[in-house]
Amino acid sequence: MSSYVPPHLRKSATTTTTIHDTTNNHKLSSKSITNTFSNAAASRRSSTNNNNNNNIQPSRALAVPNAVFPQWKPSERVLRLKPEQIEEVRLRLNVDVTVTPDSPSAPAPIESFTDMCLDSRIMKDIAIHEYTTPTSIQAQAMPVALSGRDLLGCAETGSGKTAAFTIPMIQHCLAQPSVRRGDGPLALVLAPTRELAQQIEKEVKAFSQSLDSFRTAIVVGGTNIADQRSELRTGVEIVVATPGRFIDHLQQGNTSLTRISYVVLDEADRMLDMGFEPQIREVMHNLPEKHQTLLFSATMPVEIEALAQEYLTNPVQVKVGKVSSPTENVSQNLEKITENEKIDQLLSLLVEEAALAEKLGHQFPLTIVFVERKTRCDEVAEALVAQGLNAVALHGGRTQSEREGALRDFRHGPTNILVATDVASRGLDVTGVAHVVNLDLPKTMEDYVHRIGRTGRAGSTGRATSFYTDRDMFLVSQIRKAIADVQSGNTVAFATGKVARRKEREAAAAHKEAQSKLPPTSINVEDKYKYMIAPAAMLKKEGSADDAWDD
Repeated sequence: MSSYVPPHLRKSATTTTTIHDTTNNHKLSSKSITNTFSNAAASRRSSTNNNNNNNIQPSRALAVPNAVFPQWKPSERVLRLKPEQIEEVRLRLNVDVTVTPDSPSAPAPIESFTDMCLDSRIMKDIAIHEYTTPTSIQAQAMPVALSGRDLLGCAETGSGKTAAFTIPMIQHCLAQPSVRRGDGPLALVLAPTRELAQQIEKEVKAFSQSLDSFRTAIVVGGTNIADQRSELRTGVEIVVATPGRFIDHLQQGNTSLTRISYVVLDEADRMLDMGFEPQIREVMHNLPEKHQTLLFSATMPVEIEALAQEYLTNPVQVKVGKVSSPTENVSQNLEKITENEKIDQLLSLLVEEAALAEKLGHQFPLTIVFVERKTRCDEVAEALVAQGLNAVALHGGRTQSEREGALRDFRHGPTNILVATDVASRGLDVTGVAHVVNLDLPKTMEDYVHRIGRTGRAGSTGRATSFYTDRDMFLVSQIRKAIADVQSGNTVAFATGKVARRKEREAAAAHKEAQSKLPPTSINVEDKYKYMIAPAAMLKKEGSADDAWDD
């Protein structure tokens, strides 16, 4: 395989080939990659020939097979659909489709897996897993992916987008020449977190279990890199990875980019938030020229639009539902309390729910409690366990095996309460979460939407309870407005991304400063203490007594 060379070792790799190709969105050919890196790779190999990590030499005798992009066609029934019928289907599915000027129209949405004309073995696995009808994002995104077009997908959380790129990816890999030992993968999925990568790998395996010798590798931090190295060097069809660990393997020469012809950036907005943009660029700049890119994002901030413009070629943009909005399937409740009352109030709420579930003979509803800090996460979980509740903590301070164990216990029992930091707010797909509790509200509306999106998924209903204090008033005002807009049937959307969050923080700071300068207009007193205040007649000069308590 051709060795990957990190940027700091590329100085000796000078050729006449231009790396920056503005005519093709920075997509480089395999030839230019080989020319650019050959000298640097040789230098690196000679300087590290005693390093066990680099004992695989490039297969000079084996040419890199060309990627195959077969002409896909749906069923005749779909091909006969008229433009007005296609628009009717999209309207019914609540799908918005946009194509760039002067590019072909997008493929029609397909509401049946049978009409997608997939490989019979994939169809067998779809049936095994009881997928009967494609979700909205699947109905439109899968035909786009199967046709070989680049895709920018944006959908509400829990919409089924993982299968929307996984099934076409497996179909694409089946059309490629076989992977040999030492080859890099045919397809690559980059995801922001270990948990999301594990979920994607699980879905890939679910839809490829009927395929002989079809191999998938998961490449994430927190696990044994030696096992990953061995698996990659043996040769796999698909790699699901977090960006940092994948770059590590490229630098060690354990895998290469030369055969990748299908790449997915999942939860791209989250990857940018977590600072993975340099790693994403490093991979995207060095892919073979001929490849297909799918970018999925739960939100559409300006940073994602810029990323799509740079790395996607004439993409089809597919939006499902109201992107960047609170889901209508979640009933939301806001409760104002003091900071010191939060844990007691949480215990009271969940103990009462447990008693009700026991009385009715039901299981305790799956519940996620979000907190601000890792130490608080452990503290709350211990307090819940002390009350006889089955709770477990999930945060970045726990080991990978502990995190996997916590998720396994939450998904399959006996745990039914997951206390988590924002590590669980995105991408985490647990079927049947009925209740999300924000013990501590997040700092931004975007994070709030992602948190409550853990419930009310895939058409089901859920509820969210949020405790707040005076410091949260700016965000609470936004939440209340969003709830009112949803209830009145108005379209709800808000700006997302780093720039939007910075502006939101600035607005919150300005709001707090303005509030601090206002003179006190009234005294808020609980009803049980009102008898201690002077009679209402004494307040007539300033207004009615009722007015004094209304604030």
